[in-house]
Amino acid sequence: MEDLELSAACAGLFGGAYAGRRVLVTGHTGFKGSWLALWLRALGARVAGLALAPDTEPSHHRLLQPGAVDRPVDLRDARAVRALLADFAPEIVFHLAAQPLVRRGYAAPVDTFAANVTGLIHLLEAVRATPSVRAVVNATSDKCYLNHGRGQPFREDDPLGGSDPYSASKACAEIVSACWRASFLGQRPGRPVLLATARAGNVIGGGDWSEDRLVPDLVRAAVAGEALPIRSPHAVRPWQHVLEPLAGYLQLGQRLLAGDAGMARAWNFGPGQQGQLTVARLVEAFARCWPRLQVRIDTAPHPAEAARLLLDCRETRLQLGWRPVWNLAETVRRTADWYRGHAAVGAVDSRADLHAYIAAARASGLRWADAGSPAPATNAFAARAPAMGPAGATAAAGAGAASAVTAGEPGAGAAAEITHS
Repeated sequence: MEDLELSAACAGLFGGAYAGRRVLVTGHTGFKGSWLALWLRALGARVAGLALAPDTEPSHHRLLQPGAVDRPVDLRDARAVRALLADFAPEIVFHLAAQPLVRRGYAAPVDTFAANVTGLIHLLEAVRATPSVRAVVNATSDKCYLNHGRGQPFREDDPLGGSDPYSASKACAEIVSACWRASFLGQRPGRPVLLATARAGNVIGGGDWSEDRLVPDLVRAAVAGEALPIRSPHAVRPWQHVLEPLAGYLQLGQRLLAGDAGMARAWNFGPGQQGQLTVARLVEAFARCWPRLQVRIDTAPHPAEAARLLLDCRETRLQLGWRPVWNLAETVRRTADWYRGHAAVGAVDSRADLHAYIAAARASGLRWADAGSPAPATNAFAARAPAMGPAGATAAAGAGAASAVTAGEPGAGAAAEITHS
């Protein structure tokens, strides 16, 4: 019943561009990919996934069982990638498969470049050989920019670079994409393939259990009743709900499928100034929704990460018509509610969150959401959580196991306990 209600809410979104469409999602077993596969299925797309098995337990993909046809293929296997595309004959490819972690990049740089650069080349070569493909959306990263630490928001035409293996691999992925777009895909006889890249800021939301990511680490610590060591409390990042950039990817795909060659370029997806916060402020916001959270400052040496990373998304707003739906307060509240519900009773409120996000987008007048107006859903813990004070101006409007123990009840105005080790 929940799937039927969600499908009804999604009917006609993005101009109906995905209804009945064959869509390949690489990395569909990961955090972002599992959310995207869920949304595409609700939009009526025929979804196939290309990925390795999930590397976390729990796994959002396994909890959702989103209905995508699983294709256990490693991007580093060029022959298997080409065979999959030939067999499924997708019309559009959303490329999200990657080694996505900065710290893992330091530990395994060869594997990081093999997945994020060589794997991309294998995919684009398979796209070249698959006549059905009309469009590719390649999700790279906001970390693809050459970051000198000056604190200025990055624009799409700023220089690419990266001082750590992960960031450098994503800069390479942007260069490879531009090369294949100019040299091969845009020149394909018969019908060119339009390729866009998407550079999204940090995403949060229910279902991420990745290692060395702030929110999953906070959740694991809260469930265990332990204080989480915070490495870089003053680092600034652009925080947004996972559904925000995914809505942008779907808008991009819609325009590419319609033959809009002007969209075949790089795009930033970030929350705007109200979502650009330090790690410490995000922790404080999260603690308002989950007061049992405790953190301490970790003073041990760690591999270098950028102190400030900000995005300028004016082009995306002006040319694509994309803008965020939820402000940071709503983003954090829904993220905390999702994890608290799962920890307490095993709830998986992703469909309810997607339903509510669509309703909020429709209410704010976003063009991609202007089809019908079903009532929004609420998730299992939303009614019990206090309203969060705004963390900024209101917008127009995830390895490791989480134990199944009851989460602490929220208390108004609670803040994280931060101590120094």
